[in-house]
Amino acid sequence: MIVKVGTRASRLALAMTALVTEALERRGVHCEIVTIRTQGDRHPDSPTRTLGSGVFVKDLEVTLAEGRIDLAVHSAKDLHGESTPGLVLAAFPPREDPTDVLVSRRGHGLRELPPGAAVGTESPRRRAFLLAARPDLSICGMRGNVDTRLRKLQAGDADAIVLAAAGLVRLGLGDRITERLETSVMLPEAGQGAIALQAREDAHDLRKILEDLDDAPTRATVEAERAFVATLGGTCDTAIAALAIYQDGTLALEGVVLDPDGSRIVRGRMTGPAGQAEQVGKALGMRLIEQGARSLIVGVAS
Repeated sequence: MIVKVGTRASRLALAMTALVTEALERRGVHCEIVTIRTQGDRHPDSPTRTLGSGVFVKDLEVTLAEGRIDLAVHSAKDLHGESTPGLVLAAFPPREDPTDVLVSRRGHGLRELPPGAAVGTESPRRRAFLLAARPDLSICGMRGNVDTRLRKLQAGDADAIVLAAAGLVRLGLGDRITERLETSVMLPEAGQGAIALQAREDAHDLRKILEDLDDAPTRATVEAERAFVATLGGTCDTAIAALAIYQDGTLALEGVVLDPDGSRIVRGRMTGPAGQAEQVGKALGMRLIEQGARSLIVGVAS
């Protein structure tokens, strides 16, 4: 079997895709990699929130639906909330470290950064958490892939940046991490650290092979986190975070909603069977709505 695997062209996306193609090759599947420029890649200087939802996903999905590729490799955190007709999330390989990290130009941790230090991030979630912990910081917008943001940091565009631990680890850049941020300080984005493999619903032979790559704990945790965000009506412009931990068939899900400046936070926890991941996510979302979480979300009616 020959499978055309679609991916973004960044070094991190290709590193993630290599993990997938190597696993498929071991199962006798020959892979051809097809790189695709998404809307987010075509507008590298535009804030992601101005480009709409799914900016790193939709072009891959269209190419997949049209049959020009057989499999799309996504970062699970980039997936938009609604499912795409005719396409399925066929596998979630084992998850990498889902947490966020601080990379500092002078080796300062979050608490050691001087007052007014500039921290680069485009994420409303990261911005809100940073201001909740250090309201004196100056948060500056910074887009680009991991390599681009590291170059901007080195050039002095910021004193520190926040990145996903998984991206640095997958690129062999773990030594650049200054501080791993505790989840009590910064809870990650839903799906962070996980890879999602998307196929056409009618690709039965390929989907059967992909079952071998599907990690049940990863699928359960990502499904719970995504359901939590969807229940709240989260978008790329909202400060919502979620992390589920799997242990012995049970999920412990934590979710947080912040207002944009981090001054108000609604946080909750819920446990439940891993086999009911979506229900756990929805239930926690509803609990936080009852606690007033929607009043903190920009553009969503309470």
